[in-house]
Amino acid sequence: MTRLRKPGAPLWVKLLLGLVLLVLLGAGGGALYVRSLLQPAGGAPYTLEVKPGDTLARVAATLQGKGIVKNADALRLYMRREGTAGGLKEGLYDLSGQLTLAQVADKLAGPARIPTVSVTIPEGRRIKDLPAIFQKAGFDGAAIAAALKDTGLSRHAGQQPNLEGFVFPATYDFRPAETPRKMVQTLVTRMESEFTPANVSKAQALGLGVRDWVVLASMVQAEAANNGEMPLIAGVFLNRLKVGMTLGSDPTVAYGLGKDLPQLDRSAGDFTRDTPYSTYTRVGLPAGPINNPGQAALLAVLSPQRTLGDGRQALYFLHGRDRKIYVNHTFAEHNRDNALHR
Repeated sequence: MTRLRKPGAPLWVKLLLGLVLLVLLGAGGGALYVRSLLQPAGGAPYTLEVKPGDTLARVAATLQGKGIVKNADALRLYMRREGTAGGLKEGLYDLSGQLTLAQVADKLAGPARIPTVSVTIPEGRRIKDLPAIFQKAGFDGAAIAAALKDTGLSRHAGQQPNLEGFVFPATYDFRPAETPRKMVQTLVTRMESEFTPANVSKAQALGLGVRDWVVLASMVQAEAANNGEMPLIAGVFLNRLKVGMTLGSDPTVAYGLGKDLPQLDRSAGDFTRDTPYSTYTRVGLPAGPINNPGQAALLAVLSPQRTLGDGRQALYFLHGRDRKIYVNHTFAEHNRDNALHR
């Protein structure tokens, strides 16, 4: 009976590989040549990008052409001998012609560097500003704009037209092929990390739910010239809410009218026009956040400075032309400082 042979490489291939291995190990007259193949090839630094479908043969040939290794077949054979020939991963590998063949092989067997694109979202930017930021970084701005309308990505956004207030301003590193929905979800998840049980308890102690906390933080973000002012401004707004005063925040008026703050025109009646966001025509918080506040504004609401040095409630503030903030208890005092410093 004829015995079936197990499939595998032909015998002549195995013998040839064995002979080559002997040469690589130093046997025979070609030892010096083989040792030279293991030494640095002398090429310039090169970042190899391994893409889906790339083979070790193709990669080795590229590295020979770039002067990273002297011989592509030697690299392939070495990695097969080490058992790492199948370990090539998609991503970037930072290589140099100053590395030995063994060092190149070790790097290829290690983790790849994943290519990313950085996107920075400054504190206080509105949702309408974000698509252009992503577009500038090379992503599809229109697709980002569509994803930013998916309020279902946040547990706290509620009934509003988009995710205003619930994406966290920071610098993010995204893979070039990342989906718009996943990128926006990353921003939302980062914001959700601010809503710790301890922080939520502090907000509740002030009479604020998570959404109200974010709304107030967005106002603080819009009004403050710097982080140091934020607790003072938060204190004024919280005190006004407590006594039933209108909050009188110019940025809420601008947001409700679809304008930027410098575009507000008192003579045109902007401050008397009623919108769900105007804190001049309505008592209480605006209908939703007016921007995307950063951590400093969020924490300032939870740790407000609500009293003046004499113990009275802070109810008014203004920014002077000297770039200082002036906080008062009475409207008369506020008018006095307004005349002196603005």
